[in-house]
Amino acid sequence: MATSAPLLGKEGKAAHSKASIFYGADEYLEELKKKYEHDHEIAALKNALPGEGDPNAAGVAQSSDKMLSVQKNNENRSLKTNRLFPTPNKPDPMPQNLAFLFTKITPEQMIYMPALSYLGNVLHVCEYLNPRRNTGNRSKSNSSPTMDYRWNVLTAIFFTQVLMVIGYCAALATFPDYWWTCTLCFGLPFSYIAIQNIYIDHDVMHGATFPVYEWQRFLTHPFADFFSLPWEEFVLEHNRHHASTVDLLIQGEFGWDPEEFHYALQQWAGPWSSNWYKYLLTVPFIPVIHFFGLNDTGSLFALEWWMHFPDEGAGGKCNKEFWSKWIPRRIKHNAFVLSLWACVWLLGTYPLGRPLSEGWRFMFTVSVFARIGYSAAWMFITNFTHSLPWNEFLAQDPGRTWPVLHNVMAMVLGGKHRWNEMLFHDVARLCFKVNWPQCLSAKQNQVHHAFPNAVGTLSQRGRFHGWEKVHDAAAEVLHRGLWKPNGDEETQMQKTQKKRSLMMKQGK
Repeated sequence: MATSAPLLGKEGKAAHSKASIFYGADEYLEELKKKYEHDHEIAALKNALPGEGDPNAAGVAQSSDKMLSVQKNNENRSLKTNRLFPTPNKPDPMPQNLAFLFTKITPEQMIYMPALSYLGNVLHVCEYLNPRRNTGNRSKSNSSPTMDYRWNVLTAIFFTQVLMVIGYCAALATFPDYWWTCTLCFGLPFSYIAIQNIYIDHDVMHGATFPVYEWQRFLTHPFADFFSLPWEEFVLEHNRHHASTVDLLIQGEFGWDPEEFHYALQQWAGPWSSNWYKYLLTVPFIPVIHFFGLNDTGSLFALEWWMHFPDEGAGGKCNKEFWSKWIPRRIKHNAFVLSLWACVWLLGTYPLGRPLSEGWRFMFTVSVFARIGYSAAWMFITNFTHSLPWNEFLAQDPGRTWPVLHNVMAMVLGGKHRWNEMLFHDVARLCFKVNWPQCLSAKQNQVHHAFPNAVGTLSQRGRFHGWEKVHDAAAEVLHRGLWKPNGDEETQMQKTQKKRSLMMKQGK
């Protein structure tokens, strides 16, 4: 299935649409279905998530593998909590003001998605001065032929990082007496770009999972650590997280969640209000373990995932695709990553007048700032959105009572469309199943977990429709309830969501 050619249209086919000069949307979807057949593991996990499955993966059969399915009993209940596997409460009939949130992403939007994610950060700077300028629907009107050759501007992110590292080396060689000045001028922007790298990765995996060119899969997160998961396994483990953790505060409810250790550090002792002193022993270690690679793009996390995936074959035998598919992918990906860091090592030697044995000094500095950025991004996505204190804080409607905090955090993350992801992550979970990459933050994080395929990431929806429109729609979805009542007792997260939606309604 691997090929060096782009997903180009074939000769004799109908003319390409205006939105896809170099490759057509129809050809892209045809190729996408083939890729899902080859990477059937990704298709199986996506189809196991709450809500609607991915239509492009509809031809893939349900998997019985433990890592590729939802773990529940014959009564459709969790083996851990005995709760029924929830059903997303997709509005029916669909109100006109919410329809855009659940509209399937078009092939053209898939093609443009990474470009809009990256280039849109520049446009969103204007939102801080005039937040109502950018609320129109941008699904197709702003597509231009000049963006077609950039199916994935993650490529641009990668080459920006490479150029920054080379520029840092040149600055040190030119101004050897100004180490701190050169280092901070390089390091702080480098960390910031690392944050954007992760959010764009997250947008892309929930909307345009497979790159146009096969070689682009190597460029998604090579600066995150010295070795890491290949792109396909990065996508797999994140979907494993969605399949296992439906409720933000009940981790691993429907199977093993790769991120359970993170959640244990911040929730092991029970309610924060009465056990805050106990968490002083564990919560400070969260940024430490992120820094050393226990996150989705880190080395420790890769080791953890490889110990669980793929499932063993029948009779305890080796998985039939272990040697033919997974090992080659891991070797190729990490050979590229190690080659990249070897080049960084070399930049820190002769160009700076140092022997080969001292290249680690330059490489170490680059890695530290990269890890700071990647760690910060994952702490927001993983720890903040899944913590009880954060969700209780959101229930107080901080957007109205803490406006400065919201503006500052939106700036840090790259725009208010990204901050929405932190505000409605539970809604985004619900929408991700119904529609791919277009839900917003804890509200968004709540939405994101309820509709992971349908809505996708709220930050990406914000690219096409404006952050404010998506924010209001996510708030309405939250008010309606993310899950259909099934007779089970409400969870702590559901009670918090109800309280929050009432506060937001009253604040309007």
